[in-house]
Amino acid sequence: MEKPVRINKYLSQIGFCSRRKADALLEEKRIKVNGKNPELGTKVLPSDSIEVDGQLIGEKDKENEFVYLLLNKPRGIVCTTDQKREKDNIIDFVNYHKRVFPVGRLDKMSEGLIMLTNDGEIVNKILRAKNKNEKEYLVQVNQPITSDFIERMKNGVPILGTITKKSKVDKISETEFKIVLTQGLNRQIRRMCEALGYQVRRLTRIRIMHLKLDFPQGTYREMSPEEVSFLKKELQEAEK
Repeated sequence: MEKPVRINKYLSQIGFCSRRKADALLEEKRIKVNGKNPELGTKVLPSDSIEVDGQLIGEKDKENEFVYLLLNKPRGIVCTTDQKREKDNIIDFVNYHKRVFPVGRLDKMSEGLIMLTNDGEIVNKILRAKNKNEKEYLVQVNQPITSDFIERMKNGVPILGTITKKSKVDKISETEFKIVLTQGLNRQIRRMCEALGYQVRRLTRIRIMHLKLDFPQGTYREMSPEEVSFLKKELQEAEK
């Protein structure tokens, strides 16, 4: 038998909203549990009837089953759920028939692999293990790549008041290299290159953990049950 959890945690786990947003909805009396307005700290079960602004959510909402999407994001799309303030937001671009949100970010001018889901629990696990999850990028820069550049990128570059962690870096062509990061500093690769006198012309994420970019730009696909199962297993190992 499942244990009841606080309603703000439950709404976060199913990917509906953050705990802070849930608390705000509670204060605004926009949530009903079994037909009544709950108080802050109220605990619920998945079998409870939970409504937000009159809309059924959770287990009783058949449209809210967990989905896991992979998107090959083009440049110009912003990884935000703010559909009112950002016209080029990722939610409108994907236009999926269920509520989803991006896991992590790719900056506006970067492209490639990003995951979207409505499973708040798996998002929390990914974010908790963010410094153990490999992400691989293909990078094109504005001038010939030297062996000194590769070595310095591998061993750490001073940016944002710290030195980046050691990473795997391989030269692909005169102006292209691959880099595998387990760190997620803001605009990290661009800042690393700039610190060494290079400008990034194109940046593409080609892998997240075991998930590879293997479909056309501007399209998305649903993750297979095997991919989801393996992802959960990897996250469980990372938490250990």
